[in-house]
Amino acid sequence: MAKKRGQKFEKIIDAAVKVIAENGYHHSQVSKIAKEAGVADGTIYLYFDNKEDILISMFEEKMGAFVDYIQSRMQEADSVEDKLLMMIKMHLTQLEKDHDLALVTQLELRQSNISIRFKVNEVLKGYLGLIDSIIEEGKRAGAFDQRIDTRMMRQVIFGAIDEVVTNWVMKDHRYELMPLAEPLHAFLIKGLYAPNYQQEGMT
Repeated sequence: MAKKRGQKFEKIIDAAVKVIAENGYHHSQVSKIAKEAGVADGTIYLYFDNKEDILISMFEEKMGAFVDYIQSRMQEADSVEDKLLMMIKMHLTQLEKDHDLALVTQLELRQSNISIRFKVNEVLKGYLGLIDSIIEEGKRAGAFDQRIDTRMMRQVIFGAIDEVVTNWVMKDHRYELMPLAEPLHAFLIKGLYAPNYQQEGMT
């Protein structure tokens, strides 16, 4: 059955991000989330089955909107290299501007039980599919090495971006993320380029 949507749904999602970031998942009672959202405790259960459902729905909503935004923006890119850089920049920008969301995605979602981790991996498939599409496009265009295993390189790309954000979170956001986008992109591109490939304007 489709989940009930509406203004209260969005308020509960946003409240959950704030409460879980401040208290940790295990100490974030449904009553705290309801209070932050300005709704009665019972209202929560009109939209969500339980606290786990709130957490997964929050990640699903945020990730779904993020993937849709990246896909729309990628149409503006002139090359596959630009698409990768655009994706990295948007990933870092999204989390840099929302410290609470960064705390939840980088820490709280990973300390949860196996059931939650499995559902998180399901939600991530859309984003990982975007990375796959960039790699495959680059291989078809001859820009990326044909010998690259797409699945392995996707893990490298996502893992590198993810670790940069996690390290930033662990260091209490003491520096800016965005200046790291281009150096990270340059590092990844060196591992992707096909032998003897040279993009116009590059040496």
